[in-house]
Amino acid sequence: MPQLINIALSQYGVTEIVGKEHNPIVVNYFKEIGHIWVTTDETAWCSAFINWVAFRAKVERSHKLTARSWLQIGIEIKEPKLNDVVVFWRHKKSSWKGHVGLFVNYSEDKKYIYVLGGNQNNQVNIKKYPVYRLLGFRLLSAINS
Repeated sequence: MPQLINIALSQYGVTEIVGKEHNPIVVNYFKEIGHIWVTTDETAWCSAFINWVAFRAKVERSHKLTARSWLQIGIEIKEPKLNDVVVFWRHKKSSWKGHVGLFVNYSEDKKYIYVLGGNQNNQVNIKKYPVYRLLGFRLLSAINS
């Protein structure tokens, strides 16, 4: 299913606009996945971005704006491949806060995971996250619609 990564890569570099203006591309991610009440790119959008990518790829999605909602979607896997969803904790493991993106690869020393995602330093890019913050990997299935 390389389509997920290709859809996400097509948005590479999309960035929030600082201040009163909002990037209409980011706001559109929310709109296309049914969260039309969101009108600002200041709203945390990592899960909205992955939901948008999954919507475009016609695979299952969380329908929620929380990163950890992805831990309930798809099949839990231990050996991720390019395109699989990866979920991390933020602040502390017991918090509701998290981050979600698409697995790209491990660093050579296996201490970091490279992730393609949205709202990574306020943009769509590839960024590394420490392995110790990993909550899980998910394999998404195609949906018929």
